[in-house]
Amino acid sequence: MLGGLSITLLAVLLYSGYTIRQIETVRELQERQVDRNRRASLQLLRIQDNLNELGLAMRDILERSEPYPVAAWSAPLGRIRRDLEDAISVEAGLASGRSLEDRAYLDASLKQFWDAVDRVFDGAGQGREEEARRQIRDSLQARRDALAALIARLLVNNNEAAQRAGLQMAGIYSRVQRNAYLFLGAMLTLMLLTGALVVAFNRRLFGSITDLSAQRSTLSRKLISTQEETLRSVSRELHDEFGQILTAIGVMARRAERHAAGGAAVAEELSELQTVAQDALNKVRSLSQSLQPVILQESGLLATIDWYLPVVERQTSLKIHYRRPAADLPLPYDAAIHVFRVVQEALNNTVRHSGSKEAHVRIRHEGSRAIVEVEDAGKGIAQGAGRGGIGLVAMRERAALLGGRLDILPGTAGGTLIQLEVPLPREVPAT
Repeated sequence: MLGGLSITLLAVLLYSGYTIRQIETVRELQERQVDRNRRASLQLLRIQDNLNELGLAMRDILERSEPYPVAAWSAPLGRIRRDLEDAISVEAGLASGRSLEDRAYLDASLKQFWDAVDRVFDGAGQGREEEARRQIRDSLQARRDALAALIARLLVNNNEAAQRAGLQMAGIYSRVQRNAYLFLGAMLTLMLLTGALVVAFNRRLFGSITDLSAQRSTLSRKLISTQEETLRSVSRELHDEFGQILTAIGVMARRAERHAAGGAAVAEELSELQTVAQDALNKVRSLSQSLQPVILQESGLLATIDWYLPVVERQTSLKIHYRRPAADLPLPYDAAIHVFRVVQEALNNTVRHSGSKEAHVRIRHEGSRAIVEVEDAGKGIAQGAGRGGIGLVAMRERAALLGGRLDILPGTAGGTLIQLEVPLPREVPAT
């Protein structure tokens, strides 16, 4: 993926550089040739107008349409000359691509023309009117026509140069457009390839995650199963082995009490020994039931919780408010033990961490679901700590094994609410 992104960025940079260069070339052509040629053409048209004015003036001199001598036309022709020379000077600074021969020929032709004009006016000033008109007719008109033809040719050349620049710009635009389409197609292809690689990579990644999740669920199930087996084994050992030992101690103490010949003091000590043995036996049996409640297999989940909550109250001085449905939850033992462990762990957390003296345990049906809630009025759980403890992780794993959901929420009295939602095997009436 990183390789594809790097290639994409490199291609974008290269194409951007190419496009900028082409745009700069077009701008240079626009400024250097097209605009300059346009302004040069305007000056050439100005020169043509001046030459036409010269032609009209020479025609008027020859036809004597005005009652003026030839020398009187010196001023109008001088004005035309100044404007013509200014136009030629401006045009020379704008023209590009013109050969030195054309420039030299134009300058020489203009110099010869104006030299001839000067000679005409010199002769006219000396009274040679007819000779001056003859020079105009025989020489000046031909020179003016030659200059007009040269300017027309230069104007044509200038227009052709402008057309070539326009074609060059059109070619550049065409190449830029074609390359833009090619670049777009290449980018789309590259994006499709990159997208396909990303999809393939994500599929492999999600497949790995799914496998890891399945392995984690399997491992969690095995760990919880192993834990239950361990608890069952410990419970059995406590009930059978230690229970028998403590029972035997009690029996032996009673027998010794009956046969004691040492008097009341020995009998009292033996009676106290019986009481201690009985208390230990009761505690061992209670611990055995907590580790693996036999009542859960015999009477169901609600009966087990009915038995367990008073035990917690006696052992911890925690006041528990209990609300339960009338009908038992239709859960098999393998599912009921997980619900019981969640309630057990939630109450243990309340005793150890919340600082609350009271807790609420609520169980209800909602259609095809059972909702089990354990709420305290303690200090609550720190933000961000709702997923970290081992007990909380174990509760979430048990909820996942049940196909349910465990939520840890703020309590109504500022404490913590642990809510377990469990799907039921069959729909039961809501209670």
